[in-house]
Amino acid sequence: METTSDGKMKMPKVAKVKNKMPAPVQITAEQLLREAKERELELVPPPPKQKISDPDELASYRMRKRKAFEDNIRKNRAVMTNWIKYAQWEESQKELQRARSVWERAMDVDHRNITVWLKYAEMEMRCRQINHARNVWDRAITILPRANQFWYKYTYMEEMLGNIAGARQVFERWMEWEPEEQAWHSYINFELRYKELNRARTIYERFVIVHPEVKNWIKYAKFEEKNSYINSSRRIYERAVEFFGDDNMDEKLLLAFAKFEEGQKEHDRARVIYKYALDHLPKESCEQTYKQYTIHEKRFGSRAAIEDVIVSKRRFQYEEEVNSNPMNYDAWFDYLRLLESDGDQEQVEETYERAISNIPPSQEKRHWRRYIYLWINYAVYEELEARNVEQTRDVYKACLEVVPHKRFTFAKVWLLLAQFEIRQKNLTKARKVLGTAIGKCPKNKLFRGYIELELQLREFDRCRILYEKFLEFAPENCTTWMKYAELEIILGDTDRARSIFELAVNQPKLDMPEVLWKAYIDFEIEQEEYDKTRSLYRYLLERTHHVKVWISFAQFEKSIAEDNNFEQIRKVFQEGNQALKEAQVKEERLMLLETWQMFERENGDETSQQRVVKLMPQKVKKRRKIQTDDGTDAGWEEYFDYIFPDEEAAKPNLKLLALAKKWKQKQEPEEDIADPSENDNS
Repeated sequence: METTSDGKMKMPKVAKVKNKMPAPVQITAEQLLREAKERELELVPPPPKQKISDPDELASYRMRKRKAFEDNIRKNRAVMTNWIKYAQWEESQKELQRARSVWERAMDVDHRNITVWLKYAEMEMRCRQINHARNVWDRAITILPRANQFWYKYTYMEEMLGNIAGARQVFERWMEWEPEEQAWHSYINFELRYKELNRARTIYERFVIVHPEVKNWIKYAKFEEKNSYINSSRRIYERAVEFFGDDNMDEKLLLAFAKFEEGQKEHDRARVIYKYALDHLPKESCEQTYKQYTIHEKRFGSRAAIEDVIVSKRRFQYEEEVNSNPMNYDAWFDYLRLLESDGDQEQVEETYERAISNIPPSQEKRHWRRYIYLWINYAVYEELEARNVEQTRDVYKACLEVVPHKRFTFAKVWLLLAQFEIRQKNLTKARKVLGTAIGKCPKNKLFRGYIELELQLREFDRCRILYEKFLEFAPENCTTWMKYAELEIILGDTDRARSIFELAVNQPKLDMPEVLWKAYIDFEIEQEEYDKTRSLYRYLLERTHHVKVWISFAQFEKSIAEDNNFEQIRKVFQEGNQALKEAQVKEERLMLLETWQMFERENGDETSQQRVVKLMPQKVKKRRKIQTDDGTDAGWEEYFDYIFPDEEAAKPNLKLLALAKKWKQKQEPEEDIADPSENDNS
């Protein structure tokens, strides 16, 4: 050990282990050896080459090798690699009999191993033992008929040997097992190499029955077309269309058929095929058909044919839209408009039935508006285009059965049905329809439509009954009261009209009372009942002190004043001023005074004008605190207030304003005099 300067022993430092837990990934010795082998860390030198120059030495070498191979086989008979190496070594020693023996022993162990059969047969072929090779291939295809490698190599061997009949016989044995498509194509190509077209056609016939896919029928037809058998090719396409039928039809087959006819310049035939495809194939799988049809018509068709294709394409697009979202009623409208322009009545009616079957799931009226117009368009189409009266009536009735009248209704449908019955000269049915509508789901629009109908028929007694029912249903509707009174005025019964107005203004609740009162007053003015009009104004002013009523009252008095006698008008203005003063509504009072002042300027003298001027208020700018909803202060705001002379509390303020005005007038001349002197001094 080392010692320090002071003579003490110096102890070695021991490293502290921070974490004594085992590592998450444990490395074994086996893993280390495997990694070393993979990285070739141990390079084993190759064995030395042995040169044999003596027969005894050769026999000894062969004995050792055979013993080694036999030992390996004895250790594990199931490992085919050992058998293959053993047989190949015997082949390299030109010991074919021994090699065959090894191969036979190997097949006794595993007769389903494809590699063993292939290498056995390849050995026989390399050694030109043709019959032996045929024997091996025959045994292989008998034991493993689904192993295509055997068939391919067997037929290839026979063809290379020039044994065409033998190769054909092997192909026939193979086809009896109905192999995959490539095997049939190999057989067909084999026959074509030797110009046996009839045999190839016969094979195609069997092929499309075993593998009846669309592509195989197309290959068969193109084979016939390639060899200039046009009629035969067309018959094959026709057979294929019949074979698949409407339920299993494929777009590729029809497109290939149409292309074939187009290539033969049979454009009418091609057009018929395209139309057949569009009519019988599902709409979602016709995109390519539309495209090719359009290209064909642009190249070979007329203008009408091109338009027909475009219409068909648009029909396909609309069909996709309504299938993806049946509740898209706008898409249904566009689709139906397109079909109506095409003129196919049966298809239009079928599409209308499909459209109206998509009832909105909710019970909210806004979701039903577009849907109801489908029914209306359907009924209009049946009446105007199809001219089917009974079908039109049935459509309206079915529509009314669908609508949930307890939640809401559509007055338009009831009115359209009634108008339809009138066009059919069934007045009784029309009245029955509207009566049912009013009884089941009364609405303002229904009452108005029914009344309008009876007015056109000049059935005034029925109109009176309907107005009474209408007012029982909605007594607050001022428009109805006015229309009812207007009817009586037209009929010349002013007493009934006055009574209706009287009943109307005495209703406890009205939606537009000011309009009703104006109509009542205008009615009395037209009848020149000025005293009644004045009484109406007084009666109205007992209910409200609105400034517009006072102004209207004054204008009425002005309109009937005689000999420039305006005292009654001034009296109305004075009463209005006093009433608004008591109501403490300064803006409305100012409006009344301004109207009064304008009247005096036009019709009064200086004394009367001055009297109004003395009543005009002063406009004063003031400030007040602003408070938020929670009561906190939010600052100050400025506003304008009006101070009237007759207000007792405002008199000191008016005096102060007058003094301030005089002081300002005195200050203005002094400022005008001082300004020039200042400019001179500068």
